[in-house]
Amino acid sequence: MINIKDGTFSGTFPFKPNYLDLGYFKMHYVDEGEGEPILMLHGDPTWGYLWRNFIPSLSTTNRVIVPDHMGMGKSSVPEKPYPYMLKHHVSNLEQLILNLELRNITLVVHDWGGPVGFGFAVCHPELIKKIVITNTWAFAQWPGGEFPRLIEIIRSKKGESFVLEKNGYVKRALLGTANYPDNYTEQVLNAYLAPFPNPESRKALLCWSRDISVSNEHPSFDEMKNIENNLSLFEDMPVLIIWGMLDPVLPGSVLEKWRQTYPYAKVCEINDANHFLQEDASKRVLAEIDKFI
Repeated sequence: MINIKDGTFSGTFPFKPNYLDLGYFKMHYVDEGEGEPILMLHGDPTWGYLWRNFIPSLSTTNRVIVPDHMGMGKSSVPEKPYPYMLKHHVSNLEQLILNLELRNITLVVHDWGGPVGFGFAVCHPELIKKIVITNTWAFAQWPGGEFPRLIEIIRSKKGESFVLEKNGYVKRALLGTANYPDNYTEQVLNAYLAPFPNPESRKALLCWSRDISVSNEHPSFDEMKNIENNLSLFEDMPVLIIWGMLDPVLPGSVLEKWRQTYPYAKVCEINDANHFLQEDASKRVLAEIDKFI
């Protein structure tokens, strides 16, 4: 387990750490408040810190669960299974949710949290009550067009050196898709970087971008295809889509794909927010989720 277990990052993440021992690693999660659960899933290259501005408010009326995926945040970094793949993250999340006996879940997803969250949801649709989609995807074929240069580098032979040795990913990803870069104070950036102090701790950062399926030959394609084929399980469920319209990774065309998938969803377009809309427009996103809940 990494040494930031009890870190609050100058009080910006003042939540008690909880751990589920899955045998091959310990999965960290925040568990605050009481009532019907809100499950908030981060993506790559963030961790539960992404939702720090949402937990205090939402936990006054609901039980808020915010896990860190394997190798991210305050979760530990196992040697095996490696490379970490979508199926592993879905299994980890499934074990956490079933262990906590969560029901009537409001599922809130961002970035890779979408495939992981929907991967669980299509296997246990009876446990899901509402869904909040924020700048993510859950489609077998990558819907975002050409990869940004940063992702191309990670997927190339240079990726190991760039991510593991040079630690070139996290800061560039955050600031490179920030409409309001001043929101990333030194304190905030240090918190996002804290889980990844050395090459050994950055394994997951290398795996996520490489696990994006771009053809049916990709190892995670079948998993993604099964998720996509079962998105219709939630077509009669309350769905809220909040989208940062400046996103170069998952642009407006991906939002349109979600509109087609859930034509009756409530949609909130945030025109001045980029990919990490939780940082660019946290108050607006929180207000929309609060109303929806």
